[in-house]
Amino acid sequence: MKVWHRGHIGDARECRVPLLDHGLLYGDGVFEGIRITGGRVFRLDAHLARLARSARAIGLELPLGQAALADAVCATARAHGAPEAYVRVLVTRGVGALTLDPTDCHEPEFYCIVADIRMFSAEIRARGLRLATASQRRPRADMLDPQVKSLNYLNNVLAKREARLRGYDDALLLNGEARIAEASAANVFAVVDDVLVTPPTSEGALPGITRATVLECWRAGGGQAVERPLTAYDLTGASEAFLCGSGAGLIGIASLDDRIIGGADRPALAALAPAYAAYAARHGTPF
Repeated sequence: MKVWHRGHIGDARECRVPLLDHGLLYGDGVFEGIRITGGRVFRLDAHLARLARSARAIGLELPLGQAALADAVCATARAHGAPEAYVRVLVTRGVGALTLDPTDCHEPEFYCIVADIRMFSAEIRARGLRLATASQRRPRADMLDPQVKSLNYLNNVLAKREARLRGYDDALLLNGEARIAEASAANVFAVVDDVLVTPPTSEGALPGITRATVLECWRAGGGQAVERPLTAYDLTGASEAFLCGSGAGLIGIASLDDRIIGGADRPALAALAPAYAAYAARHGTPF
């Protein structure tokens, strides 16, 4: 694992996070999770553009320009050296007083972490995820907009914790209308009547980069895809379902609350996976 902070790249144990950083104190900041595949940073420009949008949404000025951010990511990836890895980019409000007031922070902090990551084991990937519906609901967009990828992930963390304590692999988060938002850290897709369906961002889903890529690859292969609300009933009645995300990749869903979803073969996911891999090979920034 390698970390970039204040222009220096080193091991994680060498990085010193300021105690009064408001990202640490209050979750006041934004982040991106990015996949490295085949020695290329996948869709780096798109991730950094989303980082900038998230920062603007909370009134946070990025400490570096887009080109400098990209250079920092690539330099950290080179230092880590692995052709398959995960990048976490964070921007915090910076050091301030111990009070909540963000105007006490005058210089945002930027961190880039590159590490090996495996969210789910090979066994889980082979059998598919066992999901549990979380008792936690996704906050409404007028409370905490899910399009802002903020450091405040307590809603997601509590949902994941609940699922794991109950013996499941991951959690499915519903919104206030009892419709599907997303999983704890991934977007949800279902195949319903041969149509690929995913909840729109208005349902509480993050506008995922991987999600957008899946939609593009599916449509390029001649498939029909729509964004529309999904319920747990829709998911358990689907012919197959899967999650996608920078950390999770593409992974099938075997069941929701012990109700089996589709069969074990998952033909849509089997067809999509090589198309997605080919897309990733063409849309990565070498380092």
